[in-house]
Parts: sequence; structure tokens; C-alpha cells
Amino acid sequence: MKYIIMIVSLCCFTVLSAQNSAKEPMSSSKEVNKKAERNSIRGGNKLYSDEKYTESEIEYRKALDANPDSWMGMYNLGNSLFRQGKYEAAFEQYKKAATLETDSIKSAQAWYNMGNVFMQDKKYAESIDAYKNALRRNPKDDEARYNLRLAQLLLKKQQQDQKNQDQNKNQNKDNKDQKDQNKDNKDQDKNQQQNPKDNKQDKKDQDKKDQEKKEQEQQKQDEQKQDQQQQPPKPDQQKDSEMSKENAQQLLNAAMQDEKQTQEKVKRQQQQVQSRKLDKDW
Repeated sequence: MKYIIMIVSLCCFTVLSAQNSAKEPMSSSKEVNKKAERNSIRGGNKLYSDEKYTESEIEYRKALDANPDSWMGMYNLGNSLFRQGKYEAAFEQYKKAATLETDSIKSAQAWYNMGNVFMQDKKYAESIDAYKNALRRNPKDDEARYNLRLAQLLLKKQQQDQKNQDQNKNQNKDNKDQKDQNKDNKDQDKNQQQNPKDNKQDKKDQDKKDQEKKEQEQQKQDEQKQDQQQQPPKPDQQKDSEMSKENAQQLLNAAMQDEKQTQEKVKRQQQQVQSRKLDKDW
């Protein structure tokens, strides 16, 4: 910011007065135009000194309307435009003034201000050329020499910054490439980790199928065995033991009763046989 302020201070363009105009005789129309040019430049200079740059621009344009080849009108209009931040338009006026003027000092002033326009646009290489042109026409211009050195330093810094920016850009690109590579490797590792899981799932499915097949075969064997042997299931020993405790006496009594009834039946049958035999003998 210090440099910019310095540049602006060195760009405090001194507007030139039209008091010392050529004193050679002129026709009435030219004299009228020349007077209008002088009056407009003087009015513009007063407004410029009061920092009324927009109004001063109007007066300088009036001077150029009166005399399109007015070097002072071009140069001072350029200064007024520069103060308004209209750098491109200001440059065009300085360029015209530098081309038109044959006086080396005045031409040097126009080149110097062109250098200042380039400085504002950070076109340091172009500003260096402009300041060199100013110094060629006026080697005693210390302000042009100072700004030339300043432009050289700023250009060197600009080039270094651009180099660093390019290096950072390349580094960022390399980092991005490395990041993409790492992502690819991570995805590959993930896929490799998923494969054992898939194999494990396949094995689990196969084991399930084998188990189902085994169960089906076992069921088939059980059905065949049941067809061959219809065996009632074994009674529960504990339950059978409990029934014996509860009904042992009843079962024993029933067995004894059955035995008694059987013996009586046999005895009756024997008696009937003997009776029939007796009847027959008779």
C-alpha cells in the first residue's frame, strides 16, 4: 500500500497552463479558437486544483473541441481522467500527447504518466518500458528513475509470486493425484476384504444345504425303519415306577381273582364232563 501511495504522489500531475502560447499573428477565427482553448484550460486547471476532476474533464474537452491538436488539452485531460480512475481513457490521451509533442520534456511527461497507468494495472513490464522512454527524453527526471526501480522490484516479486503459485498448483495437483491413488487403493482393499466375507457366506450356505440334505436322508431312514419295525415307544421308567407303586396291589388282586376264576371255570368244565359220561353210561 505504501508503494501505491508513493506512485499516486508521483502521479500528482501538474496541469499545464496555456499562458505562454505562440505570439505569432493569427486570423480572427484561429484567434477565437485559441482564446477559447486557453480559457477552457484555465478553467479546467482551477477545477482540477479544487479536486473537481469531473468538472475539469468537461473544460479540457472544451479546449480540445476548440483545438483538437492541443497538447495541453490532451495531457491535462489525461490527468483528470486518471484522477477519476479512468485509466484506459487516460492512457489514450497520454499516448496522443506523447506522439504529437516534439518537445522532449513534454513528451517525457506523457511517457512518465503512461508508466503510472501501467503501474495501476500491475503491468510492471510495460511500466518499465514507459519509464525508460521518459528517461531517454529527460535523463534528469528523478521521479521516473525512482518509479523505474520500483517497477523492476514489483515485477520481480510478481514473477516470484507467479512461480510460487504455479508450484502450489502443481503440488495441489500432485496431492490430488495421490489422494485419488489412495482412494483407489482403499477401494481395492475394501473389495479384497469383502471377498473373504463372500466366501464365508458361500461356505455358510453350502453347510446349510448339506445339513438340510443330511436331515432329509435321516428322515427317510427313520421312515423306512418305522415301516419295518412298528415298535411302541418305551414307557417312561419313572412313570412306570410310579404306576407300580400306586396300582401294585390292585394288579396283584386282579391277577389273583383271574386265577381263581380260571380255576373255578376249569373245575366246572370237569364236572360237566363227568356228568355227561355218567349220563352216557346209563
